[in-house]
Amino acid sequence: MKKHVDEDLHDAEFRECDLTGARLIGVVMQDAVIDGLVSNLVVNGVEVSGYVEAELDRRHPVRVLIRSDDLADLREAARQLRADWTATIERIRRTPGIEHRSVNDEWSAAQTMRHLVFVHDSWFRRCCRGSTAHFTPMGIGPTVEPYREAHGLNLSATPSLDEIATVRDAQTAELETWLNEITAAELAAPAPVPDDDVWPPYARGRTVRQCLRTVLNETFEHHGFCVRDLDLIDQAN
Repeated sequence: MKKHVDEDLHDAEFRECDLTGARLIGVVMQDAVIDGLVSNLVVNGVEVSGYVEAELDRRHPVRVLIRSDDLADLREAARQLRADWTATIERIRRTPGIEHRSVNDEWSAAQTMRHLVFVHDSWFRRCCRGSTAHFTPMGIGPTVEPYREAHGLNLSATPSLDEIATVRDAQTAELETWLNEITAAELAAPAPVPDDDVWPPYARGRTVRQCLRTVLNETFEHHGFCVRDLDLIDQAN
């Protein structure tokens, strides 16, 4: 176990790190930001994850719908997520070029939407529908090999906001149509993930509902990231 003792970690940044089991003892932590998958977090003897999750649900009721097993709730979640992204894209259009700006080394709005193009192709079309079709070229997927530029992805693509928005409109419409037709039994069935080496490699053994939840969660979380960074850009202007 690596230990940091009596070190000055002012303004340190930990990105894409696994801190499972980390212990911070006798530390000073002021104005800190923790953003990620956090569970069983104990602060000064108090487990705070439940409080955080409850507050996030209060601020974003769509999270509760996403976790639901009820088809009506899942359909409403998809509708709300689409409305949120539609409003955000309209906000982006009011400041031409802002879609390519980024802050704090995060993805730009355009890159974020291109990632959701990939999420739809991989977690919805492949995992929920069993498709073996190539990914949409403009999609942005994992940075690791052999998935980085495979199965139709084109890292040199530079689509416009209109092109990205058109693809996302078609994808969300496809998802909503499918949700209106699928049954509860079909949602509970094993996901029909193709037997190949294409992303995502760890989806086998999941249910269709679990794969759908990944799509909805990604759509929600990345919308939050996008709005957060657009706000920061606006504040800096």
